[in-house]
Amino acid sequence: MEEPMRILHVLGGVGLGGAESRIMDLYRCIDREKLQFDFLVHQSGPGYYEEEIQELGGRIYRVPRFRLYNILTYRKALWAFFKEHHAFRAVHGHMTSTAAVYLPIAKKCGIPVTIAHARSAGVDKGMKGIVTRLLRIPLRKKCDYMFACSGLAAEAVFGKKNALAGKVTIVPNAIDAGAFRFCAETRAEMRRELELAEKFVIGHVGRFHYAKNHEYLLEVFAQIVKKHDNAILLLLGEGERKEEMQQKAASLGIAEKVRFCGNQKETWKYYQAMDFFVFPSRFEGLPGTVVEAQSAGLRCLISDTIAKESIITELAASKSIAESPAAWAEYVLANREYERTDRYGQIRAAGFDVRRQAEWYGRFYRNGNADCGKDRGHK
Repeated sequence: MEEPMRILHVLGGVGLGGAESRIMDLYRCIDREKLQFDFLVHQSGPGYYEEEIQELGGRIYRVPRFRLYNILTYRKALWAFFKEHHAFRAVHGHMTSTAAVYLPIAKKCGIPVTIAHARSAGVDKGMKGIVTRLLRIPLRKKCDYMFACSGLAAEAVFGKKNALAGKVTIVPNAIDAGAFRFCAETRAEMRRELELAEKFVIGHVGRFHYAKNHEYLLEVFAQIVKKHDNAILLLLGEGERKEEMQQKAASLGIAEKVRFCGNQKETWKYYQAMDFFVFPSRFEGLPGTVVEAQSAGLRCLISDTIAKESIITELAASKSIAESPAAWAEYVLANREYERTDRYGQIRAAGFDVRRQAEWYGRFYRNGNADCGKDRGHK
């Protein structure tokens, strides 16, 4: 049997993050007899998806984490890696902060196709964010293809000129939409299991990171509790700011009403238990969690800094985080009564079903043409 074509995905790690989850959704759906994914990561220890990747036939390689001061060591490690491992059909770089370093090296070592994929429309605050912006400046000239999950992400990473000129291919952050479709039976089961009967459940899924703005979310929830004492906040995810947010909840007097659920393998069940999804991020690319929430039939309130492509159904609305938490709370409470229905058809028609997108990626990787069929999951 002919060996499958291998694609190398470059990431910070293979933890339970947005980009990683979207790539894994895709990986599960591709024809792995014809196409295989490998991963180059910048973490020393195992990540959340590591075992599954190996079970699916993928290989995981490691290079040192980039720290700016170790640029020479970093480049040396990349040259050594790509000189030894250059049989990939393509290198798909999701870590755009250093893609201008590793993609040209991959190209010079004989890899035919290099892709830079913008997954976020913002950067961290402080010096780290400044350095990231500087490192991205030459990227648009250092890759064969520019992909982005949204128009905002395209402009943020590759520049407004390239985005408006159509030089960036927009590829939706597709999900396994069928897995998240609303199910009344699962909802009843999860609410019993989590002891949420008669509760008004606000939900959020995302790592505890500056971009996600959990502190604002907690302030919104504190305002909701003032008018609806039966409210509960479910927070799924892990991250460096989790302990800080636990302290924040305590200082607001809502600790007993906020449940820190950690990472959950079956997140789709938790969406079923929720009544309202609130997502006040400072910046995003195109958050898959908002797509998942809508697929689960949840009403959503998201920040207006998030790409408009996230609003797929009439269930979702946006609001500025410059407004007060009380204003957000007022909106949630005024719109909490609605009929929960299956929205799978709308999600699929909008181009967010990963099974359909997997077919496009298969054609692209084989042909090296981002216009192949021009069907990136879109209707």
